[in-house]
Amino acid sequence: MNAIELKTRKLISSQRAVIVACDHGEFDGPIPGMINLAETIKRINPAVDGVLLSPGMIRHTGDYFTCKGAPLIVGRLNWDTVYCFHWNYNDAPAVEAFLPEEAAALGVEVALVSLTLRTGSEERDARNVEVFRRLAAQCHRLGMPVIGEYFPAYSDTLTPDEMHQQVKIGCRILAELGADMIKTFYTNAFKEVVAGCPVPVFALGAAKLPTPLDALRLAYNEVSDGAQGVVFGRNALQVENPLQFQAALIDVVRNGILPEQAWV
Repeated sequence: MNAIELKTRKLISSQRAVIVACDHGEFDGPIPGMINLAETIKRINPAVDGVLLSPGMIRHTGDYFTCKGAPLIVGRLNWDTVYCFHWNYNDAPAVEAFLPEEAAALGVEVALVSLTLRTGSEERDARNVEVFRRLAAQCHRLGMPVIGEYFPAYSDTLTPDEMHQQVKIGCRILAELGADMIKTFYTNAFKEVVAGCPVPVFALGAAKLPTPLDALRLAYNEVSDGAQGVVFGRNALQVENPLQFQAALIDVVRNGILPEQAWV
């Protein structure tokens, strides 16, 4: 078993992974629940499997990741305007923000590399694939597994069926391009996404839901439909008691506990 397989297995050693995302500042700046990253990290349950953040912020997390059994550091390597909703951007040209060697030196153990297609430009789509492949190849040479993130352009304008078709095709493309795991949207026929993808698929929490119970129900549905884990950000941190919610999320995702029983 090589280094990539070992780290991949570690991330999903519980069969289903719980990853908390706090990389929003890379695109949104400081937002509620993630204004001071050192304080944000204190609100992440150490029992989760991974924490997604920008490699540039690792040095601002104190000694959180130095403790025995700490979650894996998942570092986002490329930067894409598709996430800058507050600027109304959507053209989605991806750039290499962090080289894998730099990220590894900063402490990243698992890389996240995003891919956006259907941007409206064939040249831009091809460039995005080129960026993904270059970063993924460099990561693999270092023994670092890659989570490929499929994020459609104009995602807020797509119908549920359009979203599903993009995600189903995009996830397979990512697997074909060498992703070891995939992070993407939960769709209205998610079982088809999983069936067509030979690597583990993690489903997003996406927009902030009205209540913690709603978020737990989403996670339950995602894993019931085949997700090998979840990646929750706003729904895991913009709550009254993040540690309590994340403990309940672990119960739902790893142990199959019903949301209503986990959230008491």
